[in-house]
Amino acid sequence: MAKKGSSKAAKAQEAESQTKKKEKENVSYEAKAMEEAKTKPKPERWAVAHVYSSKNDTIITLTDLSGSETIAVGSGGMMVNADSQEGSPYAAMQAAYKVAAEAKEKGITNINIEIRAPGGHGSKTPGHGAQAVVRVLARSGLRVNRIEDVTPIPTDTTRRPGGKRGRRV
Repeated sequence: MAKKGSSKAAKAQEAESQTKKKEKENVSYEAKAMEEAKTKPKPERWAVAHVYSSKNDTIITLTDLSGSETIAVGSGGMMVNADSQEGSPYAAMQAAYKVAAEAKEKGITNINIEIRAPGGHGSKTPGHGAQAVVRVLARSGLRVNRIEDVTPIPTDTTRRPGGKRGRRV
């Protein structure tokens, strides 16, 4: 009877030692994976977020650095039903969330933001949605490198529409 009890104890000790070995192996694999993750930096992928913001709409186009390949597109009109809401900051934020999610899905880590107003004979200042877009893109986990205003401003231009006495309302 003593042999049976001692053999059970020996088996229990063996089982414990095997589980400890497995735990050590698992921990070592996890530690190795963590070390590899620390030593191997993730590849940085860059993109440019072109933000066109007028008082009526906000359009966000995410392209590669050369601008030739479009990665994601979103606009205020795609997010809301009412035409009057297209230029609102809420619609711009929703469009920016959509674009940021698509960018992360495709592995984009860093972005440059180019903000554009209508310019020319139109407004030289961006609409209300531009600031909301920048805020969302910065908070979404994408690293913002540069924010640039690329509004076309005429240096010498043709006559503004409206005539000599201006537009009569």
